[in-house]
Amino acid sequence: MSLHPYAQSPIFGISLTVLAYVVSLGVQRYIRWLHPLFVCSGLIILVLYAGGVPYSDYKIGGSLIEFFLGPATIAMGVPLYKNAQKIKEKITPVIAGIFAGSVMGIVSSIALVHLLGGTREIMLTMMPKSVTTPISVEIIRAMGGNPELGSVLTVLTGLLGSMIGPEVLRRFGMRDDFFIGTAVGTSSHGIGTGRLIRESDLLGSISGFSMCLAGMITSVLVIPIYRLFP
Repeated sequence: MSLHPYAQSPIFGISLTVLAYVVSLGVQRYIRWLHPLFVCSGLIILVLYAGGVPYSDYKIGGSLIEFFLGPATIAMGVPLYKNAQKIKEKITPVIAGIFAGSVMGIVSSIALVHLLGGTREIMLTMMPKSVTTPISVEIIRAMGGNPELGSVLTVLTGLLGSMIGPEVLRRFGMRDDFFIGTAVGTSSHGIGTGRLIRESDLLGSISGFSMCLAGMITSVLVIPIYRLFP
């Protein structure tokens, strides 16, 4: 059955997104580590593919939900403000961790593309995948990469990091909130931060701070690295 005749209404995109997210929350009750956004995205893709609906039609309503991403991101500043003093007390190791994580995020991307024989365009697209999507896409566009592919890689990085990152860190004995928050925020940006906020305000605030600073650091670091690969 084709849904194309109904898909051009904004109600379609909004309703599909909300219903898919409600289902994903139900799935997470049974599979705790599975991020709702991962399931939600998969369900939307399946419905669009099965119903023969082009993404441009879905986006008519989906973009209205996307508008709230800005206010939601700004809202992350609330736990950051509440825990500013605690972060300030350990600001030096936190910044050192963010810087090291940002460098490794770029270097590991370059190394992976090189080992797999990827092109220069793919390498430039991969480099900023660990920072939040708006920053990542603009960096990729400025360097001449593929912004569309870059946004997908950035979201996947955030999803995988949010689902397995905290547990992996804890299994290696890193149970301190500052360790986990810094690592997840630096490598998994807003999606990882959203996961940690649900655990505690302190974790979310550290991760939010790391996400912001990692975006700034990466924006600067890619400049000399870009010039090394003309």
